[in-house]
Amino acid sequence: MAINLKNKSKVIEKYGKNAQDTGSVHSQAALLTAKIAELTEHLKSNPKDFQGRRGLLMMVGRRKRILSYLKDRNLDEYRKLVKKLNIRESK
Repeated sequence: MAINLKNKSKVIEKYGKNAQDTGSVHSQAALLTAKIAELTEHLKSNPKDFQGRRGLLMMVGRRKRILSYLKDRNLDEYRKLVKKLNIRESK
């Protein structure tokens, strides 16, 4: 499930430093979060889509690695991003 270009640019503008900031950790994590949300909705209506489920798990793992990188580099930015993305409860 691909996120459409309009939504992608909105996510990048919101979480990136500028509109072309697609490579930063913040924008990558935000894009993956949007894709995960779309794929989760797809899997609710298509429970037998096992390839989609595999893709979802791969995206969750990639987002976990990206957030782990940010956590190692800057803990305060990590906590802000997790709270802003509403991924999990920050401790």
